[in-house]
Amino acid sequence: MSANVVVVGAGYAGAGTVKSFEDEIDEGEAELTWISEHDYHLVLHETHRVIRNPEVESKVAIPVDEIKSPSTNFIRDRVTDIDTGEQTLELQDGDPVDYDYLLLAVGSSTAFFGIDGLEEHALTLKSLDDAREIHEAVRTAGEDATQSEPAQVLVGGAGLSGIQIAGEIAGYRDDTHAPIDIKLIEGLDEIFPGNDPEVQGALRKRLLNRDIEILTGDFISEVDDELVHLGDDESMPYDVLVWAGGITGRETVANSDLDKDERSKRVHAESNFQTSDDRVFAIGDTALIDQGNDEQAPPTAEAAWTAAEVAGENLVRALRGAPLKSWQHKDKGTAISVGEDAVAHDVMGIPINTFGGVAARTLKKAIAARWIAEVSSTKRAISAWSDM
Repeated sequence: MSANVVVVGAGYAGAGTVKSFEDEIDEGEAELTWISEHDYHLVLHETHRVIRNPEVESKVAIPVDEIKSPSTNFIRDRVTDIDTGEQTLELQDGDPVDYDYLLLAVGSSTAFFGIDGLEEHALTLKSLDDAREIHEAVRTAGEDATQSEPAQVLVGGAGLSGIQIAGEIAGYRDDTHAPIDIKLIEGLDEIFPGNDPEVQGALRKRLLNRDIEILTGDFISEVDDELVHLGDDESMPYDVLVWAGGITGRETVANSDLDKDERSKRVHAESNFQTSDDRVFAIGDTALIDQGNDEQAPPTAEAAWTAAEVAGENLVRALRGAPLKSWQHKDKGTAISVGEDAVAHDVMGIPINTFGGVAARTLKKAIAARWIAEVSSTKRAISAWSDM
C-alpha cells in the first residue's frame, strides 16, 4: 500500500513543497493530499499591490490547479486539530484525513501583543480578503474626507510589510488625489529595525518623498474606536488603522502537542524540518527552523520557497527510509517596494550595497516573476510583470 503524505497550507512553503514532492516521487509510491482554506496560492509579498489596485488580485492569486499535478488530491478546508498519536487531521467541514507523513506550512497569524483594542480595531494583511478590506477602508475614508480635514490613515509597524503597505496607500492617494494623511508608526527608534542603517536611510528617504509621516520611538499602548494611544501621554485620531507589527503561530499548530516556542507558538523544527514528532515536518512561518548557534531561519518568502525545495525531497526520503537533508538559509538580499519605487540591499552578486531606481524596481519584479514562473508558468509570470 502506498504511503499517505499530507501537506497543509498553500503559501510559499506549502505550494513549493507540493511542487518539489511531485518532482521527486515515483508514480504509485505515495498518495499526496494538499489541504488549504483557499483554492489558490497567494503571492503574499506582492499582495500589498491590491491595496492600490484591486484588479491586481488576478495576478497574485494562482489557482491550485495550475500548481499541482492531476494525481494530487486537493481539499479546500481548514484543519482544526492535529492528532499526532492517531496520525489524523480533523477538518472543519470534511471527514478526518489520515497521514503517514505530514508537512505543516500553515503560515502565521498576526501578533497583537496584548495591546488593548488593537485586534478589535486594526486591519491586517494576511490574505486577499484583507487586501480588499484595506482598499475599501482607505477608499471610503478618502471619499468622506476634505482637503481641510483629510482622512487619517495609520500603519503600525515599520518592518517590510508595514513599509510596503504604507507605500501602496500613498500610491492610491496619489492616483485618486484623495485627501489622505498617512503615518507610519514604529515603536523602536528606526524603521526596518535591526537592519543596516544604509538601507534604513534609503527607505526613510523614499517614504518621506511619498509624503508619509514617520513616527518612531513610541509603541502603540492602546487603541479605541477613535484614537491610537502612543506611550503614556500621546494620542492621535484615525480613520483607518492597519497593523503590521509581528507574527505568531496559527491556532491549529498552537493547540497541537508538538514542541513549540512558548511565546510565539511557532513549532520547533530541526534543519531537516522534522518536529518533535518524526512523522511531522514544518516549514515557513509555521516553524522556528534550527540554523545552529541558537539561530532560526527568518520568516520570509525567500526562505520559505528555498526551504520548500528541500522539504519536498525530505518527505520522499522519509517514506523511503533514506537519510534526510539539512537545509541552511542563505540570505540573498532584500528588495522592498515603496509604491512605484523600490530599494534593494545586500543582493548576492551585486557589488553596490544599497540601491534604488530602475535597477531596484526591476529586481523586485524579477523576484516575483521568477517565483510565479516556478510555481505556475512563464506565461503567468509575464502577464503579472507590469503589476509587480
